[in-house]
Amino acid sequence: MNCKKNLLIHLSLLTLVLTTACGGSDTQTPVGDNDTTSAEVKIDGSSTVFPISEAMAEEFKNGNQGVEVTIGVSGSGGGFKKFCAGETDISNASRPIKKSEMELCAENGIEYVEVPVAFDGISVVVNKGNDWATCLKASDLGKMWDVAAEGKVQNWSQVGDFPEKDLRLYGPGTDSGTFDYFVEATIGKKGESRGDYTASEDDNVIVQGVTTDEGGLGYFGYAYYEENKDKLKAVTIENSDGKCVEPSENTIADGSYNPLSRPIFFYVKKSSLSENEGVKAFVEYQIDPANSQLISEVGYVPLPSEIQAKVKERLDNGTTGSIFEGGSSVGVKLADKL
Repeated sequence: MNCKKNLLIHLSLLTLVLTTACGGSDTQTPVGDNDTTSAEVKIDGSSTVFPISEAMAEEFKNGNQGVEVTIGVSGSGGGFKKFCAGETDISNASRPIKKSEMELCAENGIEYVEVPVAFDGISVVVNKGNDWATCLKASDLGKMWDVAAEGKVQNWSQVGDFPEKDLRLYGPGTDSGTFDYFVEATIGKKGESRGDYTASEDDNVIVQGVTTDEGGLGYFGYAYYEENKDKLKAVTIENSDGKCVEPSENTIADGSYNPLSRPIFFYVKKSSLSENEGVKAFVEYQIDPANSQLISEVGYVPLPSEIQAKVKERLDNGTTGSIFEGGSSVGVKLADKL
């Protein structure tokens, strides 16, 4: 049964307790007796990864009625702050853990297993009435979003051969992993962007902004574009081969939608895996290939079977740390790192 829910949710509610279910699954991993076993799984982090966690939790709940899965949305950076303080079991992230976050976890004795869960393509969107921005280069986006553009680049004509139209920008806040990845891929600077734009950890705020602003441009994960493509238009991006490519499951999977295709993750606390039956069962449920259709249903691209096998091996072995070692995933092939 399709459990895809409308993504127009109020992500400003930092915690969503999933207590309902929407259909059955043949791949449930019950945790003890459904009526008597109780466990809590605490998750926080990326709004990009949220739809995957939500869909998985809803189906998982059917066979594990004693397990309460709580999902917060504070951005990848906000999620890691809580995770490294020992407040959560799982941290959703749309980019790899940073060196500073690794150090914070180490200081607090938090060991973790890094789990790539899907592929995403950051979608650059404009208003439906925008008939001039069809294909953009990463350098065009860099002109718009660079720190040096603040207060200066405020018209489309300043970016390229575009009409005299006001340019207004909408995007994730600085705690977002999507922000980090986009800035590095387009500007080439880690964590540095102009500040005079409408920023929100709630991707639906970005949707609303661009929808009502003819000169608006924004960006977020592919799932949010898929859910709102009747309201917005995705701009094609010139890739490394000089081709203008639109985000889609195929172009994200084959890497042709570059440089804005990326892996997305969740991080699970090693002690929670060994001590909390509910956490272990939910993590195994999320990486089970039999449940990968849920990833597709919410608008992301499941990992290929060979990568899924390597991820499962890391989890089974309890391999801690990050394969990116505090670095970026921009321009890096996940298969090469695993």
